[in-house]
Amino acid sequence: MKIITLHKKIDVNKLYNQLKQNINPLFKKQRMEDIQFVITRVGNIIDIVEREIYHATLYHIEVIGEKLHITRNEHYTDDVNSLALESILNSMFEDVSGKLGTDLVLEG
Repeated sequence: MKIITLHKKIDVNKLYNQLKQNINPLFKKQRMEDIQFVITRVGNIIDIVEREIYHATLYHIEVIGEKLHITRNEHYTDDVNSLALESILNSMFEDVSGKLGTDLVLEG
């Protein structure tokens, strides 16, 4: 799990909408692959899945105040698509935090 703090309270609905609107176009631009990720939200949890290639949730993001608890599927840690998706997520989290930036609190 990786914990990132954004130094401001996170509106889970805004984050969800931003991820839902931007992940697929950014992924297509970066990887030049037409893989369509499905982003779902239940309460303060956002999941990112792609059922045709991957058989489990790729990213599980729990929003807790100013922190994001991110679990990446252990079976796809070295997968190029998963790594590209992680890069996109990190950039998006920096955008959400604005001038405050992000800090990696824990990774393991």
